[in-house]
Amino acid sequence: MAAMDDKELPRLLYKPESWTKRASVIFLDSPVGTGFSYAADADTDGAGFRTGDTIAVRHILSFLRKWLQELHPDLLSNPLYIAGDSYSGMIVPAVALGIATSSPEPHQPSLNLKGYLLGNPVTDHNFDTPSKIPFAHGMGLISDELYEAYKKSCSIRDNTQQQSCVKDIYENHILEPHCTLASPHNRRIDKPFTSGGRQMLQLQDLHLSEISSECRTTRYTMSRIWANNDTVREALGIHQGTVPSWQRCNLDLPYTRDIKSSIRYHLDLTTRGYRSLIYSGDHDMSIPFIGTQAWIRSLNFSVVDEWRPWFVDGQVGGVGETPARVCIASG
Repeated sequence: MAAMDDKELPRLLYKPESWTKRASVIFLDSPVGTGFSYAADADTDGAGFRTGDTIAVRHILSFLRKWLQELHPDLLSNPLYIAGDSYSGMIVPAVALGIATSSPEPHQPSLNLKGYLLGNPVTDHNFDTPSKIPFAHGMGLISDELYEAYKKSCSIRDNTQQQSCVKDIYENHILEPHCTLASPHNRRIDKPFTSGGRQMLQLQDLHLSEISSECRTTRYTMSRIWANNDTVREALGIHQGTVPSWQRCNLDLPYTRDIKSSIRYHLDLTTRGYRSLIYSGDHDMSIPFIGTQAWIRSLNFSVVDEWRPWFVDGQVGGVGETPARVCIASG
């Protein structure tokens, strides 16, 4: 998506390497209440919007069965892969296992699940969080002395000094400008902002002229402008009156994080023979790749394909290995 000015609609850019060139992709707004999704009973007691990990998994399974078995049975034989990134690391494995273990209704064919893909996935607090400080040390963001002090304390709670060293680093990509997640803010603008969720709402109301083009997250603001354009909504087939305003971050959803770890789903799926690709950006400090490698090692699978580089156009794009039917890649 390319930025225009405040009077023009941001235009889409063609990506020749898009995944849609290789596969048919369903982009699903989940949980209900995000994106253009809505609940039929939202105007009564709001029960339709009360959701969480396990409810979201149940809704996704219901959607996939209806979409493939009832609406598009001609696509049932196609290989099916479930994919997501970030917090989807809690949802995707549970969805995949739900497909793998469910029995279809009489005279209903099964979904042709082959595997799943995850990018920088949230997986288990005991692996994801403790890996941040070692990652920061390995990338030269904290000193040897602070790192040794952290190791001796044996506590992820007592790391005030270490955290102060990285508080101005953009966690999602440590080499890029520190920008807010909801929408980018040009720090040169003298504009009062509150903190947390309220700040995210304020930032969503900024105009293109008020944001920094240096931020990767500039496109988050552009997507808000684009998705709320009447012509775009009509082209996407959005039913009038269902979603008055598209928001990137819906902060009003009552959401329960009731899946504490998705490791058991990975173990079960791999044991059943399903393939997976777990890929990580090596400059992501939000879910560092070393934490991802650690929980994959905890599965105790034998390594089929040793650690090696992978290439794009003759250049090293990253490194990876294959334990059992799990492919790990970073880059």
